[in-house]
Amino acid sequence: MPPRLSALDASFLYLEQSTTPMHVGGVAVFKRSGKGGLDYEKLVGLVEQRLSLVPRYRQKVKHVPGNLARPVWVDDTEFDVAYHVRRSALPRPGTDEQLCELVARLMSRPLDHTRPLWEMYLVEGLEKNRVAVVTKTHQAMVDGISAIDLSQVILDVSADARSGVEEVWMPRPEPSELRLVAEALGDAVSRPGEIVDNVRAATGDAVATASKLAGMAGKLLTMARTASRPAPGTPLNVHISTQRRYAIARTDLEAYRQIRAAHGCTVNDAVLSVVSGALRNWLLSRGEPVTSGASVRAMVPMSVRGEADVPSSATSGSLGNRVSSFLVDLPVGEPSPVVRLHHVTHAMREHTSSGRNVGADTLVRIGGFAPPTLHALGARAASGISKRIFNLVVTNVPGPQFPLYAAGARMLEMFPVVPLAKGQALAIGLTSYDGGVYYGFNGDRDAMPDVDVLAGLVDEALDELRAASR
Repeated sequence: MPPRLSALDASFLYLEQSTTPMHVGGVAVFKRSGKGGLDYEKLVGLVEQRLSLVPRYRQKVKHVPGNLARPVWVDDTEFDVAYHVRRSALPRPGTDEQLCELVARLMSRPLDHTRPLWEMYLVEGLEKNRVAVVTKTHQAMVDGISAIDLSQVILDVSADARSGVEEVWMPRPEPSELRLVAEALGDAVSRPGEIVDNVRAATGDAVATASKLAGMAGKLLTMARTASRPAPGTPLNVHISTQRRYAIARTDLEAYRQIRAAHGCTVNDAVLSVVSGALRNWLLSRGEPVTSGASVRAMVPMSVRGEADVPSSATSGSLGNRVSSFLVDLPVGEPSPVVRLHHVTHAMREHTSSGRNVGADTLVRIGGFAPPTLHALGARAASGISKRIFNLVVTNVPGPQFPLYAAGARMLEMFPVVPLAKGQALAIGLTSYDGGVYYGFNGDRDAMPDVDVLAGLVDEALDELRAASR
């Protein structure tokens, strides 16, 4: 029998709406190398070679008739890699702004649920002799245990791609509807209440679906005292549309390390303090009332230790149970950048002092380029928590501090695209890589027409904190 989706994975399919497509994205920018550089044919060949490492990417979701049981993963007998790996180009001059506009449009479109739930785009025509690879992966696919993100396995640590053995893939035939029903009825004998739960969840019963997610949220959510209070009112919590805006920001990792050394905090504390400063100045630029006690509550997925420490040889399969949701009130009403940092450090101390957090160096040792998978896991964690208790999601995932390559082309930057939750107009993702910290701001097109302004305020907030730290 094909593997059945877990209750959590199935919930991401049931809860998906036109305004909240549940896919996680990434924008990797590469420098064109010699001999033509990274082109479409090379990317398709690379993906075909590495697909055996992520077999879920050749599978699609098949629903059980009558929703008597959760859907199953089946091989796509008509799998066409050219459908999933696509080609696009920017008009001259190929600026970052044009790339962000394209990313926003791509992320606005839901994935086709009749095919494997992922897409990849090679974007040519970027200025400064660059190309970009944009990925979309549904949250139901990436659980950190049985599946990881495809962009994690197409990268190499040197320009010479690691050798791989071409595997002949023979899809297994899809099970008949009669067999699916028979298996569902068999499951019902051992778990009689499951049929009722599945039908209610699949038909949009919010109570049934929420109860499924509540169990997961209870395990993931810490800082109960913070969660017991409703989130502050901000312009970030509105009814959102089907369309998105996207913006990016680049900063230097060394700047955060200097702040850490000056104040005895963590790099993550410094990052959240910079986000606080940028949000404060953005709110002021909008003419919003910002009182001295004003705050914006962020849900911050963080990597934690499981029952045993993360070994240096851990595989990406160990990621699934190592992401915890954490709430922190960002002090946007505080004018002093140093005091903001101290507020954030104090708020995060309960988590870091528990001994369960995983340091950046340890996390980077987890097999491969883990940030895409960890951003997806963070987005999954956020989907399981009531949106009434936080204003936005901020995922900060450390990456390797050495260059990576795809088909010989060096990856220069990696920007995450974290999906929006219902009623939330902004999500922020960060990835540190090869000496830089790269921000991706995903916003609702109507509610966040100035998302580029917010992205532009990151440098200002970082410079302000660095100057005060000196």
